Amino acid sequence: MELGEKAFHKQPTVFVGRKKPLGRRHGRGLRFVRNVGLGFKTPAAAIEGTYVDQKDPFVGGVSIRGRILKGVVVSTKQNRTVVVRRNYLAFVKKYKRYEKRHTNISAHCSPCFRVNEGDIVVLGECRPLAKTVSFNVLKIEKSTEEKQSKGFRAF
Repeated sequence: MELGEKAFHKQPTVFVGRKKPLGRRHGRGLRFVRNVGLGFKTPAAAIEGTYVDQKDPFVGGVSIRGRILKGVVVSTKQNRTVVVRRNYLAFVKKYKRYEKRHTNISAHCSPCFRVNEGDIVVLGECRPLAKTVSFNVLKIEKSTEEKQSKGFRAF
């Protein structure tokens, strides 16, 4: 848990008031973890971690449906939210040429991922989590070597 969170957080599907431990799992408590499907593996940090995040597709109650997108992380300044830049080409009919365009997408980033600026991430669409957030980070592909964050580059 982070320092700003002072309330007691628990997963709603796990009962924490049990007197006797279940089975041989004395050291670790129970944890609700699920597979999001679509060929994405659940990260080890989500299985072994102790964080609680209701907006996380791996340990929370959010399902991934709809679009699967890929982009470059531009900003990680928000709490558990990243801004992802997607570059694309738009055809201009008058000149019969393409112009470069981009769009920024805000996405929820689970605490099981360590995301830096310049990383290439895979996003999955989910229900609206906030005013501008409707995507979740599902996988980190790789980080790019150059540190230009605004450049138009293919991933």
